[in-house]
Amino acid sequence: MVDHGGSLGRAKALFPHAPQPFVDLSTGINPHSYPFFELPATALSRLPEAARVRDLADAAASAYGAPSAANVVAAPGTQILLPRVASLVRPGKALVLGPTYAEHQRAAAIAGHAALEVDDFDALAGADLAIVVNPNNPDGRIVERKKLLALAERLRARGGLLVVDEAFMDVGPLGESLAGDVEHGGIVVLRSFGKFFGLAGLRLGFALVDALTVERLEAQFGPWAVAGPALEYGLRALADSGWQAEMRHRLARDAARLDTLFDRFGVPVDGGTTLFRYIRLRDAAGLFSALGKRGILLRHFSGRPQVLRAGLPGEGEEWQRLESALAAWAQQRHDNTSEVQQ
Repeated sequence: MVDHGGSLGRAKALFPHAPQPFVDLSTGINPHSYPFFELPATALSRLPEAARVRDLADAAASAYGAPSAANVVAAPGTQILLPRVASLVRPGKALVLGPTYAEHQRAAAIAGHAALEVDDFDALAGADLAIVVNPNNPDGRIVERKKLLALAERLRARGGLLVVDEAFMDVGPLGESLAGDVEHGGIVVLRSFGKFFGLAGLRLGFALVDALTVERLEAQFGPWAVAGPALEYGLRALADSGWQAEMRHRLARDAARLDTLFDRFGVPVDGGTTLFRYIRLRDAAGLFSALGKRGILLRHFSGRPQVLRAGLPGEGEEWQRLESALAAWAQQRHDNTSEVQQ
């Protein structure tokens, strides 16, 4: 298994004496979740009705810009979709545009592919299965839609498949989404519900594909793949365009505020999305450790020691704790520099 952000158990093991609760900035999950509401009792007491699942597919198609509900597969999170989507083509060469979310390479290997991560977009044309995260996690890189469509056409001509993980496209440039292009075939778009709506524990995600592939994927899941509570939250939140628009503005303000705070203490932000910021710093490990000891958890990457990712703080106290921790780290760096100079 690959290490991920969001593990408070791991944080407690790394920083056993840190003040708690942790301010968990190690994920890209919206700290301002969609408002909770009272579920109908039937969401828990009855098996989900097929009609509600169709309604959810309709809501997802409208929210994400897919051609129709016939192009939507609802699942208990996109994570469970990854190896199934990778299995849509016969085992061959899978190339993942990196550096990025490590689970794609692992899922492709589970599906029998020889899976590699590459840093050259043009190299993807030689794959049987090409995978692009757009916007990218953790640096926020955007690949233009026209480039992705050209790649999909090349792959489709020889039976290949392009998978575009748009987990953070809710806060990305919507015009670069391939959601509206999936009926052409040879393209799978993955959309995550939990990140933007701040309900990761609900476990809800979608694959947007051509109608024939929808049938193949749904046959693997069988009935009742999505739990009743997830159905109800998905139906309401995906249709709530007012909340979505307001939240995009709020996240943009929070991301700008976070950039300003980091800059004040000499921490350079080098990309990201409005749900997470990407930091390149020579002493990234030192910053991770210093903040962790003060109960502030960032995301670090064992294979990229100069990189950190920081999610957004939630309420005022979390911002205050982050500011205090950064100030203490900056003061310690200043004191150490002064000692060396003396």
